[in-house]
Amino acid sequence: MSAAAHVSAPAEAYRPVPLLQDKVIVLSGVGPGLGRSLAEEAARMGADLVLVSRTESRLEQMAELVRSHGRKALIVPTDITDEEQRAALVEAALAEFGRVDCLINNAFAIPPMDPISQIGLAALRSVNETNVFAPLRLSTLFADALAESRGSIIMLNSCVQYDSEPVYSGYKLSKGTLAHLASSLATEFGPRGIRVNSVAPSYIYEDLNKAYFDWLASQANLTHDDIYRQKAEPTDLKRLADPEEVARATLFLASDLASAVTGQTLTVDCGEYHS
Repeated sequence: MSAAAHVSAPAEAYRPVPLLQDKVIVLSGVGPGLGRSLAEEAARMGADLVLVSRTESRLEQMAELVRSHGRKALIVPTDITDEEQRAALVEAALAEFGRVDCLINNAFAIPPMDPISQIGLAALRSVNETNVFAPLRLSTLFADALAESRGSIIMLNSCVQYDSEPVYSGYKLSKGTLAHLASSLATEFGPRGIRVNSVAPSYIYEDLNKAYFDWLASQANLTHDDIYRQKAEPTDLKRLADPEEVARATLFLASDLASAVTGQTLTVDCGEYHS
């Protein structure tokens, strides 16, 4: 059976509803795959977006996509590891919309895929600047606005935090730290009415992982579909989530349906890991 037969829930199973009507969402890590799906699905649910990444041309493309769904989009080219640029992002978002209802920390970096004792400290520090310290500082800088709206923060984590394979250990270090950060912020910001949650996908069947599966297939003299089946086999649904499915689950946490949900990690992996 081809991988295409596994990758998506039936299209008729989902219809967008205005769960985020007129909310303002700040989204870091706007790019292909999950970043694109988060932006589009949020717009389809009625949100306006502040789009954040380093690449202005990519931001422009995403802004046009958001506007095509009748919503507003502000692009703010930002290096989220730079404190001055982070502060400027907050100022720009509030100047444009006057409020922020949700911050989604989606930007991430991956260290060398080596056992952790073999990864240089400079590489680990660099990854943690993006994966841990930037979400911490952005969450802190947006806290006053989020307290005013009784809004939320969502950390895009990963099921890698549950994996002990040596090649993933450097990435697990940062994502495990991010999980602890989210828990600590949920407790610290809770009295101000700010919810903090995490989403942990496993393999998302999008372009980056499709290319990775192609590479794995070439190394093992297998087909792409063989690799897909290997990755899908541990899941209960025997398939991998697509980026739209992960985006929709994530955006539930930004909605008023999740008004009493904080300090939690929502695993979106077709049933690979059970907690």
